[in-house]
Amino acid sequence: MPQQVSVWAFVFTTMMIRLHSLFFALSFLFVAQLNGQLLKLDVVSNTLLGKSVEVFPLASDSLASSFLIYIHDEVAAHYHAEHSEHVLILEGTGTMLLNDSLIQLKPQTAVFIPRGSIHSAKRTGDKPLKVLSIQAPFFDGADRIPVRK
Repeated sequence: MPQQVSVWAFVFTTMMIRLHSLFFALSFLFVAQLNGQLLKLDVVSNTLLGKSVEVFPLASDSLASSFLIYIHDEVAAHYHAEHSEHVLILEGTGTMLLNDSLIQLKPQTAVFIPRGSIHSAKRTGDKPLKVLSIQAPFFDGADRIPVRK
C-alpha cells in the first residue's frame, strides 16, 4: 500500500519547487536586462573582500539586496549573523565550502546560504566566477563576519 503524504507536505514541496523555478527565471531575466548596463555600475569598495573580488550593487530595498560579484581568486571564509543569501553562478567554475560541505560551482548552480553558515568560494577555472548574490534583509556589508582559520 502506498504511503500517505500529508496535504501540507505536498503543498510545501510544490511551493518550494515553484519558488525555486521562479528564482531561476527571475534571476536570468534580471541579469539579461541589466547585461548592457553592468559595466556602468560602480564597484563597491570592501577591504574585507580584498582585490580578488569585485562587487557591483544591482538593486535593494529594506527587504533584500542584490549584487553581481566577480570572484577573480577567492572569497575568504565568513558568515552573516543576520542575513540569508542566495547565490546563482552565471559564469566560471569553482568550489564553495558551506559549513562542512564542499559544493562544485558551475553555471546555473544555485546555493542557499542560511544565516550563520560559514562559507567561502574559490575560482577553479580560467575565468572569474560571475555570481548573482541576493541577500535578505537589506545588506550593506556590515554583517560580514570573517572566520579565522
